[in-house]
Amino acid sequence: MKAREVKRAALCAKYAEKRKALKEAGDWAALDKLPKNASPVRLHNRCSITGRPKGYMRAFGISRIQFREMASKGLLPGVKKASW
Repeated sequence: MKAREVKRAALCAKYAEKRKALKEAGDWAALDKLPKNASPVRLHNRCSITGRPKGYMRAFGISRIQFREMASKGLLPGVKKASW
């Protein structure tokens, strides 16, 4: 799944300028002929370590589970467990 997301991101970047030009021109027929995966809407954030799609933390690029494990081990700079 991680490889598929990388492939989609590359395809999205490849067709970004072409999509923008077609949208400005209002050429919906030509836009429809582009690959489906060229649309940025089809991208989904995934954990960079496990590929988990849910519980993603944008600031770190990992899932909540990996975040908790790495924070407990002290692998994330500036993050420490709260205690009161």
